[in-house]
Amino acid sequence: MAGVLNFSSPPLLRPVFRRTVPNTRVSIKASSQFSETPVPSSSVSTKEDPKPVFNPPPNFKPPEPKAFSVRPDKTLDILGASLSLIFRLGTGVFVSGYSASFVSKSEIPPDEYALEFAGLKVKENSKLGPRPEKPIEIYEFESCPFCRKVREIVAVLDLDVLFYPCPRNGPNFRPKVAQMGGKQQFPYMGDGTVPFMLSLGLLTTLTEGFAMIGRMGKGSSYTPSKLPPKPLELWAYEGSPFCKVVREVLVELELPHILRNCARGSPKRQLLYQKAGHFQVPYLDDPNTGVKMFESAEIVEYIKATYVL
Repeated sequence: MAGVLNFSSPPLLRPVFRRTVPNTRVSIKASSQFSETPVPSSSVSTKEDPKPVFNPPPNFKPPEPKAFSVRPDKTLDILGASLSLIFRLGTGVFVSGYSASFVSKSEIPPDEYALEFAGLKVKENSKLGPRPEKPIEIYEFESCPFCRKVREIVAVLDLDVLFYPCPRNGPNFRPKVAQMGGKQQFPYMGDGTVPFMLSLGLLTTLTEGFAMIGRMGKGSSYTPSKLPPKPLELWAYEGSPFCKVVREVLVELELPHILRNCARGSPKRQLLYQKAGHFQVPYLDDPNTGVKMFESAEIVEYIKATYVL
């Protein structure tokens, strides 16, 4: 059929261990963060602090998805978030070994996700290696060039990640990174026991910094919020400007979330298509309220209405 696109995997950053971490450390795992079983206490308490209640906003109704549309009042936000695509040459948009070709509509089953273009469908493939069954854990925040590079790489490798946001002045996860690693240095990756640091070359550092010009300062400072018992689930990928504006709010509110990476060529695009009956990102699944929704502008409004103190 028509022309074929091929994208090889970008080189991974070489991990650099910068220090020896003492054997005595605090282990933080997802299961310990989001346990619904009360922790026994040896102290006698006459009154328990009330637990926050999480409900959707009054009269809330998830919006209908609108492909490739921008709400007029959010045009500048999306344009600013799109600058990163220029400076980073689309890194994080395609998975490793991505290839695509145009085929007739009859070659793609109707229950299979495929992008349509000019009366044809785009058949996408990838060459992904083995991936862990459970999400890896990363402590990081937006507006950090080192953190952005990690987010790009996990998108390329199609990895699911449990993000613990660490905005400035955040009371929960920044202090835990200091406990585990001896200081607050980001990104911090591990399963609760093994720290992992990354370093960038000069060119990567500069382009990652320029990529954040359009959203300078967004997703870096803490806004007081109610910490939910379960992490939110976000289907997204780093190269999408629509996903970025949602991620910024999740970080500012210090809301842990599982990111289901689904860059172009990801087999998880088909999973979301089957799950929601439609593919579009970002897609939010909030287990604390039962809300499932598309549309970035409305997702941001929902998150703020539900979790901001």
